[in-house]
Amino acid sequence: MRNTGIGARTVESSRSPHSSSQPLRLVVIGVSGCGKTTLAQQLAQNLSLPHVELDALYWEEKWQPASRPVFRGRVQAATAEESWVVDGNYSQSRDIVWSRATDLVWLDYGLVPVMARVIWRTARRLITQQELWNGNRESLGITFGRNSIIWYAFTSHRRHRKKYLALLNGGEFKHMNVYRFNRPQEASRWLQSLLQPNSAAPQ
Repeated sequence: MRNTGIGARTVESSRSPHSSSQPLRLVVIGVSGCGKTTLAQQLAQNLSLPHVELDALYWEEKWQPASRPVFRGRVQAATAEESWVVDGNYSQSRDIVWSRATDLVWLDYGLVPVMARVIWRTARRLITQQELWNGNRESLGITFGRNSIIWYAFTSHRRHRKKYLALLNGGEFKHMNVYRFNRPQEASRWLQSLLQPNSAAPQ
């Protein structure tokens, strides 16, 4: 785990959210395709917490985005519980989620592994026609059109890193423990550490 930028605030990967007896509210962030939802689902299962996927709250049928008031209302309702795991990067709901989060997990992977993951994920969804949110599915038009998630992941990678560094170095979110992982193996080892027998169950 690299300690540049937010090093003084980054929690060592050997630490576990289990070490807190307080309610846990975790948010998982990172560029498209880095594995946010997969990790969030695993965290939710391992910590026995509800999982909230922001994409599912944002996308309506036929890939139409929810209006800002509707989306924010859904996020507020979904995070009204005392504890949860949320994944997603939406700036429209950042104040709602981050202001209450106790821990933030940042999958800050390099461009090569991110692109490999997003291309593989998109191809798999396109071939299998996996149903996503509200009946939406990948299509050739979406995959290769002007709103391509592959192109978005490529062009937004550096911008997202710069933005998150600025946000986490600011004073507004200093209440959160920050776990920043630069390689998928680091996040996997940390996740496995949550299953160790000496980890106390969350209260």
